Amino acid sequence: MNTESRKAALRYYFARVVDPLGFKFTPDEEIADFLLEQEVKLEHDHGMPYCPCQGRTEDRAQDMRIVCPCIPYHRLHFDVMKRCWCGLYVHKDVTDPDSLPQISEARALAIAAERGMTETKGG
Repeated sequence: MNTESRKAALRYYFARVVDPLGFKFTPDEEIADFLLEQEVKLEHDHGMPYCPCQGRTEDRAQDMRIVCPCIPYHRLHFDVMKRCWCGLYVHKDVTDPDSLPQISEARALAIAAERGMTETKGG
């Protein structure tokens, strides 16, 4: 497997998935390249491009929730943070991904409730 060509293929596919959700790749190309490379390795080793920052549980149903892009499974959480957990994707209006905090899912859901956000409405 050619890592560079697989990264390009994942980037092409993932962009078409995350764009309608209001996300884009991080503008930090060094981070994006590193994370895509890790996903290629995970896909080679485990059969799926898992999120490189989330641990697999060996429970297939649970692990499918961390196959990249995992935004649909964690939409409210990521809409509140304006980024996915590893930072590969950010909201389209984000220009400085380093300024975005990581917060727990419980805290994100509380913030979403305060803002009147729902799973379908998003951020």
